[in-house]
Amino acid sequence: MNVTGEFRAARDRLLALRLDYGRAREEFQWPRFTEFNFALDWMDQIAANPATADNPALVIVEQDGTSTRRTFRELSSRSNRVANWLRDNGVARGDHMIVMLGNQVELWELVLAGIKLGIVMIPTTTMMGPADLRDRVERGQARWVAAGTADAAKFAAVPGDYTVIGIGGGTVDAGRPLLDYAGADDASTDFMPGAPTRADETLLLYFTSGTTSKAKLVQHTHTSYPVGHLSTMYWIGLEPGDVHLNVASPGWAKHAWSNIFTPWIAEACVFVYNYSRFDAKALMEQMDRESVTSFCAPPTVWRMLIQADLTQLSAPPTKVVSAGEPLNAEVIEQVERAWGQRIRDGFGQTETTVQVANTPGQPVKVGAMGRPLPGYDVVLLDPLTGAETDDGELCLRLDPAPLGLTTGYFGDPGKTADAFRDGYYHTGDMASRDADGVFTYVGRGDDVFKSSDYRLSPFELESVLIEHPAVAEAAVVPSPDELRLNVPKAFVVLADPYQPSAELAGEIFAYCREHLPPFKRIRRLEFAQLPKTISGKIRRVELRADEQARHGGAPQREVLGREYSDTEFP
Repeated sequence: MNVTGEFRAARDRLLALRLDYGRAREEFQWPRFTEFNFALDWMDQIAANPATADNPALVIVEQDGTSTRRTFRELSSRSNRVANWLRDNGVARGDHMIVMLGNQVELWELVLAGIKLGIVMIPTTTMMGPADLRDRVERGQARWVAAGTADAAKFAAVPGDYTVIGIGGGTVDAGRPLLDYAGADDASTDFMPGAPTRADETLLLYFTSGTTSKAKLVQHTHTSYPVGHLSTMYWIGLEPGDVHLNVASPGWAKHAWSNIFTPWIAEACVFVYNYSRFDAKALMEQMDRESVTSFCAPPTVWRMLIQADLTQLSAPPTKVVSAGEPLNAEVIEQVERAWGQRIRDGFGQTETTVQVANTPGQPVKVGAMGRPLPGYDVVLLDPLTGAETDDGELCLRLDPAPLGLTTGYFGDPGKTADAFRDGYYHTGDMASRDADGVFTYVGRGDDVFKSSDYRLSPFELESVLIEHPAVAEAAVVPSPDELRLNVPKAFVVLADPYQPSAELAGEIFAYCREHLPPFKRIRRLEFAQLPKTISGKIRRVELRADEQARHGGAPQREVLGREYSDTEFP
């Protein structure tokens, strides 16, 4: 059996056991390849099959109602053109390319072309500014940048030996050589790979926040995500012919999870609705119009959705899932009453595909993230003793390692060794397990926290704050927020001779707006002395408790002082 046949057999076995979790856990085995290329061995084969070639693979609808639609055959042909054009312009196997695009058809074309060529892609959100891009170019060792012309200009201030590929027409000063993506229109649709793709070749590098000064750079291969997302397909319950809508922005791993690999593994259609501002009514109108059968959204979006009349969706999706943090009972119950479907939580990381989830047909414990997915051997370890427990750090056994697991952190063997120690991959996340084997998420083992669907590093935000001349010291903690789950709150110690005032708070907020992308901005600020240990370490546990008292409904404690909100300073 060739690799396509082996992959299809593994996929079809999971589809057949979609509602039989016990057998799926017992029988499923990861297909193990020495060579595999998702675009050539899977997508092109779907495009070559007369029964599936003209099925919809991608639908992008804009706010004004215009749309872009592509079949599997069209994406296969177009990605061949793009791959040939890139190669003709010097892009070679193993080259690193930053891909900084919004939800536009060129993003999917480039990803497939990049897989065919064997280049290493570094997905990056369009919200990034020059400072973050400098880090990505340097540590990502980028030789190429693919960006819309609206964003290409940001690279004029980013040094490095790389070429910018401009997408979208028009002129732009990128401060360096610029290739016009429109040149791909004239390339051949016949593509011949230069060499077989090794299964362990690096395909993706994802930057993710950490508690140190530099974010970790997660490395994935041509199998860890493209094949590893078999577990994600099983969690969602996707089947051939589904229309899947995932609310996630390009540049983050979740976009690759549910807007590229998982739907196409299932031979489902990726549906995207582009909007400038969230509008629940408009979103549901589009879901009805495009016959969306499967819907994945972070809890922030679910919380906004239930503020609208969910019953206006005449044909609700039959598969509804959420990831990012646990959903509360009210959201789950309202969706179930209106749509007749229970939202199913799932847990994974940038480093992995879905590890633990509530799968189709299984009882759902409200607030729990479910049970281990087929192919994942999940244990909880006591952080102090390393012994297995029912309340500890969520870890993955490495004998054998699950296919959907990162191979490590690019350029950082120390972090890799720490995460892959003693025969386990350590997630850094804490969980508990009940008598039925159902896992419930507890929290991070470090200080990283979620705001909306983004994981934020206090260290990174504090590093920006202390660059302001008035700030001598700062500590950032999550502050409970009804809509976003948490927002970043900064406790600030002022340098002499500055004094606390609303005017100074406004200046610090303005400085943060200038130096941080929107999803990282400080939303609340308080001038205060910081509680510390005898050794001088900040006791963030006390600050978090204060925020729970002020905003989270915890038993009232004495708060430290006057709090300012960024909404006070337009």
